[in-house]
Amino acid sequence: MALPRVLVLVLAGGAGGRLQLLTEQRAKPAVPFAGVYRLIDFPLSNCQHSGLSDVWVSVQFHPTSLSQHLANGRPWDLDRTNGGLLVLPPYQGTDRGGWVSGTANSLWRYAPLVRDLSPDALVVVSADAVYKLDYREVVEGHLDSDAEVTMVTTEVAADDAPRYGIVEVGEGDRVRDYSYKPDEPRTTTATNEVFVFRPGPTLDRLEALAADLGEEGLEDVGSHLLPAQTGDGLARAHRFEGYWRDVGTVDAYWAAHQDFRSAEPPLDLDDPRWPVHTRGGRHSAARLLRSAEVEDSLVSGGTRVAGRVVGSVLSPGVVVEEGATVVDSVLLPGARVRAGATVTRAVLDDRVDVGERASVGGEGEVTLVGREASVAAGSEIPAGARFPDPDDEA
Repeated sequence: MALPRVLVLVLAGGAGGRLQLLTEQRAKPAVPFAGVYRLIDFPLSNCQHSGLSDVWVSVQFHPTSLSQHLANGRPWDLDRTNGGLLVLPPYQGTDRGGWVSGTANSLWRYAPLVRDLSPDALVVVSADAVYKLDYREVVEGHLDSDAEVTMVTTEVAADDAPRYGIVEVGEGDRVRDYSYKPDEPRTTTATNEVFVFRPGPTLDRLEALAADLGEEGLEDVGSHLLPAQTGDGLARAHRFEGYWRDVGTVDAYWAAHQDFRSAEPPLDLDDPRWPVHTRGGRHSAARLLRSAEVEDSLVSGGTRVAGRVVGSVLSPGVVVEEGATVVDSVLLPGARVRAGATVTRAVLDDRVDVGERASVGGEGEVTLVGREASVAAGSEIPAGARFPDPDDEA
């Protein structure tokens, strides 16, 4: 019996506005994570280890930052003559052309391409979460059911639940109710933005919705598509018990790094059975000078540390000079903390330069410093600040 043909569509075109300065000059899926990775590395590595080689990535905002990282898909074994990685930018020239205005709108625009491929299952995933999942296992359960959609679900904190699509699950994993970002969630069972659809019925349903609502009215899959499938009794849940973290906000991004700098991180990113692959240049070994003090931290290759680093993540090319202190922070590639400066509970974007004796952050809300910003010597950026202040640049 032939294996079913599975198409994976990675939705990587969102603006990522909740990450604020981190996505001003890069696509959200291209945001660095845990030193050497990018957020999109997680779904692409899941595709590789699941044995799924038909992978399309939709791009829109800051596409160059993402396309440079994707290259030809080689790190994930997607550089193939037939199938493999296909990058889908916005286009013009047909009635489906134009700027994508939501995840369901994106599916509608690519529907003719999906129908031409004629897959047995369509896996749709986002690219702003950290997790490991065998997509093929979810597909097999879906194809063995009569469901039109299978939603992968996870438990979230009650105060965080309004950020997600929330479901109620009944007998036989049937989804009884679905609410998209409800003000008062009835459960804490959330979809983790991994869906498996039956392509034909789902695309037919999208066509009907587009006829009623207009193409712009389709919005996200949670707005109309998933509620309609749930209302017809055609939605099922696949419960996911492993580590999953949505890093779509600055606070969540910072907190996820705190998870991974511990002695026993929630995911082994180097697990030989399921490594997370990435595209990156070669870096020399990290250089920890005699004056360095490093505790409970992730230190990437190409870094140079002469100061004190505690509970932090240092990306390639970071420099912490002698007398400088970095605590509970995330430093992205090329950031430099000069002598006598302190950085506390902060995220420093690419090539940020913190001047001598300057102070960035403190106890409380996470501080964010944008790409290539220079913090003047002796100055202070208070806890929770956004520097440069976006309002000052308006």
